[in-house]
Amino acid sequence: MQTYLYDRRREYHIVILGAGGVGKSCLTSQFVHNEWIEYYDPTIEDVYRKVIDVDGRSCILEILDTAGTEQFSQEIYMKAGQGFLLVYSITSLSTLTELSDLRDQILRIKEANSVPLVIVGNKSDLEEDRAVRRDRAIMLSQKWGRVPFYETSARKRQNVDEVFLDLCRQMMRADVSGSGSGGGTSGGGSSEKVVQTSRKKRRFCVIL
Repeated sequence: MQTYLYDRRREYHIVILGAGGVGKSCLTSQFVHNEWIEYYDPTIEDVYRKVIDVDGRSCILEILDTAGTEQFSQEIYMKAGQGFLLVYSITSLSTLTELSDLRDQILRIKEANSVPLVIVGNKSDLEEDRAVRRDRAIMLSQKWGRVPFYETSARKRQNVDEVFLDLCRQMMRADVSGSGSGGGTSGGGSSEKVVQTSRKKRRFCVIL
């Protein structure tokens, strides 16, 4: 009798949102490929898949970079997403203020009071061009119920893994509890096992 083996790893869908030019694609490329993108097409949406171990559990992350996404598609991706990275640039205050509208839209579409979420202040290597103080982002984090907040540098690969792992832990906890609420960073290690990427435009399929 033939035996069939099924991959029982839990799959989680991450959506990365933020203004154009904040470094969403660079963050994702560093996490998945461990490489820095110097030039990229800001109008292309990419979907990446990566298998990782988090605190002894193996899971599959499907990551959607929403660069150049129009409003309708963005709402579809919000509905399909289970965890969200809201990214701004520390060199632009307007990119931080835009995050509040994005979060409100996510909660409305998900019909939830909270979701697994991380605030990401990218381009921390450009300290001389800083326009957003850390305490301003921390105040926003506290206002949203102590949502985890990190400053990252995609160029220098600082805190890149941490933001994805924090979000993954939140999704795992929400999966166990059956709720959509997130939390702070938990302890524990992680190790990468398999990396697989898919560079296709608009791969998410949602039946509304």
